Amino acid sequence: MNQKSDSIQYSTIGILSIAHLLNDMYANFLPQMLPFLVVATGFTATRAAILVSAFTISSSFVQPFIGYYLDRQGKRWLVHVGTIWMAALLSLTGIVHNYYLLVTLSALAGLGTAAFHPQASTMVNVVSGSHKAVLLSIFVAFGNVGFALSPLLLIPLFHAYGLGVTIYTIVPGIFVAVLLLLFAPHNDALRGNAPSLPEVLSSLRQAARELSAITLVIAIRAMAYTGMLTILPLYFKAEKLSTIAAGHLLFIMLFTGALGGVVGGFISDYYGRKRLVVGSLLLATPLFFAFLYSHGTLSTVFLGLAGAALMSNFSVTVVAAQEAIPNNKSLAAGISMGFAGGLGGLLVVLVGKIADLYSLHTAVVVLFLLPVLAGLIGLLMKSRASAYAQRVGDPRPAER
Repeated sequence: MNQKSDSIQYSTIGILSIAHLLNDMYANFLPQMLPFLVVATGFTATRAAILVSAFTISSSFVQPFIGYYLDRQGKRWLVHVGTIWMAALLSLTGIVHNYYLLVTLSALAGLGTAAFHPQASTMVNVVSGSHKAVLLSIFVAFGNVGFALSPLLLIPLFHAYGLGVTIYTIVPGIFVAVLLLLFAPHNDALRGNAPSLPEVLSSLRQAARELSAITLVIAIRAMAYTGMLTILPLYFKAEKLSTIAAGHLLFIMLFTGALGGVVGGFISDYYGRKRLVVGSLLLATPLFFAFLYSHGTLSTVFLGLAGAALMSNFSVTVVAAQEAIPNNKSLAAGISMGFAGGLGGLLVVLVGKIADLYSLHTAVVVLFLLPVLAGLIGLLMKSRASAYAQRVGDPRPAER
């Protein structure tokens, strides 16, 4: 491969990664609006949870079907249309005052990110040459950083100009959509040969027990993660914390979560998927409670460590699902990143109900207990030799 083609590959991945950063920044748009919506409309915690869950569910549950379809029919336009679709609909949320219309906009906006992720991931894979894993991890990291930047950028914007300013947030979406229209790869490799439906069903039956455990782990982790994004801004407001300070705390949790995801991938290669998943989730709960009951800088440090522990297994669980059904990797990614995450988002409504019936503090305590539950379920995952041991032919036994 010549130098020019290498340059085209890396520049294309750079554009796709920037698009992923913006896409995931939009994906964390609604939780940043909640404290302002509570003031403006008197939202209950349940209504807030339903609003966020509508986006999470629509963006997640359809991803396995889109991924399966894209294995057969590469649709380049989905990346730029999905981006502008989500940006346009979310830009309307600050000027809409009807709750049911707001939920509808949220659910429809989620379809934009559901369209973007499978196709953009495939594009990165196609143009990554022999460095697929490394470059895909960079693409994923950009998305996680974008998610983390949302509270840091959006809360001061809403605080200064009010929710009416959301109409202008379509501008970066237009800019990135144009970049994708011009530079997203045209490649026949985007259109592949998906396994037949009987082959898919056979793989699922053979790995049903392991996939069930992985799916439950992801769903409970997603319930905790999405629940924290929904409830913590309301909890911080109830504790008289300024919206700016609350935004900084959320940024710390999300940014360290993004870093933790990269570190967790490396650790799992050496010590095994199951060990990393179980260990990190069991560690997250005490760290979250240390944050809740400590003060000052120490409390912030514990929150950062808790975020890193919670999300250090994010990509690891996806890889574990792909290893469970190795002949259906796209489907595995759709189940783990889409269906399981959507299931967790749906369950967040229960946490909102707990907050309304009891208190926001009680809901936060429930959320902080969820990682340890996910970790215990992770013990049911199948043990395999670490990726490092498989590469070097290490005779040490598989993880237990």
